[in-house]
Amino acid sequence: MGEDVGVRTFSREDRARYREKVRRCLDVFAEMLRESRFDVERPMTGLEIELNLVDDDFDPAMRNADVLEAIADPAFQTELGQFNVEINVEPRRLAGTGTAAFEEHVRASLNAAESKARTVGAHMVMVGILPTLRPEHLTAETLSANPRYALLNEQIFAARGEDLPIAISGVERLATTADTITPEAACTSTQFHLQVSPAQFADYWNAAQAIAGIQVALGANSPLFFGRELWRETRVPLFQQATDTRAEEIKAQGVRPRVWFGERWITSVFDLFEENVRYFPALLPVCDPEDPATTLHSGGVPKLAELRLHNGTIYRWNRPVYDVLKGRPHLRVENRVLPAGPTVLDTVANGAFYFGLVRALAESDRPLWSQMSFSAAEENFQACARHGIDAQVYWPGLGYLPVTELVLRRLLPLAHHGLDRWGVDPAERDRLLGIVEQRCLTSRNGATWQVETLHRLESADHLDRPAALREVVRHYVDLMHSNRPVHEWPIP
Repeated sequence: MGEDVGVRTFSREDRARYREKVRRCLDVFAEMLRESRFDVERPMTGLEIELNLVDDDFDPAMRNADVLEAIADPAFQTELGQFNVEINVEPRRLAGTGTAAFEEHVRASLNAAESKARTVGAHMVMVGILPTLRPEHLTAETLSANPRYALLNEQIFAARGEDLPIAISGVERLATTADTITPEAACTSTQFHLQVSPAQFADYWNAAQAIAGIQVALGANSPLFFGRELWRETRVPLFQQATDTRAEEIKAQGVRPRVWFGERWITSVFDLFEENVRYFPALLPVCDPEDPATTLHSGGVPKLAELRLHNGTIYRWNRPVYDVLKGRPHLRVENRVLPAGPTVLDTVANGAFYFGLVRALAESDRPLWSQMSFSAAEENFQACARHGIDAQVYWPGLGYLPVTELVLRRLLPLAHHGLDRWGVDPAERDRLLGIVEQRCLTSRNGATWQVETLHRLESADHLDRPAALREVVRHYVDLMHSNRPVHEWPIP
């Protein structure tokens, strides 16, 4: 979303002025790319995790304002729903034991935050979609108090002109409607950030797109929503539908959704920002007083505030990020495909697999995307979201095969090589990639554990669905705190 936006209304003049300003930002961005003004010397990686809050009965706890006040740590921030918070982990380098430092820091931060959250009757859960969410938890009253969320909600529905239909056909079927964007708050994710140079950006983004489906298959953790068993990673269809500004007639015209996989391999980061400006109208046309061209030509670093805010309302699964830190601009690939959880260790293992594999593919002599159509990558993404670790995927030279076989035969060795290129300590490399390997060998991830546990509780313990879902969350929370990787979790 970018910076905070206060309550306001927008005029036609605001929208015209904003469109002109975004285009001016795009021109300045192009000039900066030509002049190579970006920080590329010490590439950093970052991590964000969105969390759910539950009460003592494992139902959503609408207490994020109280929880954030109790935690009193600027690393924790508000999110869309009152039952959400987010932790932003300080960027660091991967070399040596950087991955272990991520794990240690996140565990310490979350444990400290959990202790303080308990004082206001809340507990933190890392899960893609909280299984105990019900329709009454996702209403206008459950939006967080930050005015930007109410404004975003208002603008999305103004663009649509009607309620949002949500229809997902998976193992079971769900058909409902929403009159707010709060169903988006059900989707809690892990986001990996990778700083890259302008010259490298296209290769890294293309590589990230090519493996997005594989990441989802291995890390799926969102099989349950509104009491139904749907896709193994239900976040994917739910997030797209919950933020869709298009009425049915607009969809039929081929207008692109704001949650977007994309439609082509790119040759420059500029391609993505240019697509943003060309295809997507502004949701929040807020203009910054800075003239980016004047700032650039006087030797400064422009914020490109309008370009960044606009980019923040277009939800690519791999999003380009322009940012300025300590007076120096840089570019990042923000990888947004994975759900939160199940444990900090699983999260860091997912990160190691992503960072290693994406580097190996980006630096390959023969790019993968020269051998594979973009549509094949998108089809893999959809198949993996639907079927999770049991998905079949297409891979150049191998054809269609089980995703676990692809990872074991081809991708884990590449991730191993990529982590070596990052300079990751060999013991760390083997520890984390070993977790991914065991997930493939056991066919067990967060989604399969949730579904197997639900079925066990319903059949053996004769619990009805609501009671069984509450028990799923109770067992999940205990195991999440153990930090045992999910492939080792027992079925109750």
